[in-house]
Amino acid sequence: MKNFKRLLIAVIAIVALTMPAHAEFKIGPRVGLTVNSLKFSDDLWSSDNRAGFTGGLQVEFTAPVIGIGMDASVMYVRRDSKFYQEDANGETSYTNLSKDWIEIPLNLKWKINIIGIGKIIKPYIFTGPSFAFLTSSKAISEAWESKKFDVSWNFGFGAELINHLQIGASYGIGMTKAAKHLGISNGGDVTGRNKYWTVTAAWLF
Repeated sequence: MKNFKRLLIAVIAIVALTMPAHAEFKIGPRVGLTVNSLKFSDDLWSSDNRAGFTGGLQVEFTAPVIGIGMDASVMYVRRDSKFYQEDANGETSYTNLSKDWIEIPLNLKWKINIIGIGKIIKPYIFTGPSFAFLTSSKAISEAWESKKFDVSWNFGFGAELINHLQIGASYGIGMTKAAKHLGISNGGDVTGRNKYWTVTAAWLF
């Protein structure tokens, strides 16, 4: 966790140093789809990819010419997971987990201005942490405990069209334990970390 805090401080410092007073500011709605699964600490458990959705508001600051900036969003996210365990008799037990989150991703972003087409299409890459706060948990077995706070790190890419429409995709790696099995397996509790793809579209003014 100490290393994560240092990395977060470094990201914020880089953005602050590269952001001039006349940085461009944009704001607008953002919606999309998520595909989520869980990575377990015990090999006896595995998870299938499940689709969910997300929607919210995004703000963005970008330094002109160099194209380096930062975006932040407040998003409602529904993540569904289906995971299962196979016992010694070959029988499989399934658990469905549906979670609602309020998620706040913070990204360092670089827009690549290509001469001649920059006003039509502008590719970009981004990375940064995401902080999620659990609002509800449905259809979860009593043997599982949902964590109320989750931290992930995102890596993504996309393109901005006509200076307003941003279409992007990112992969998030869970850095904290999103779920915990209350039983005992192989001498300890089983935990699961989120890993997910997110594809979104945002219209920024």
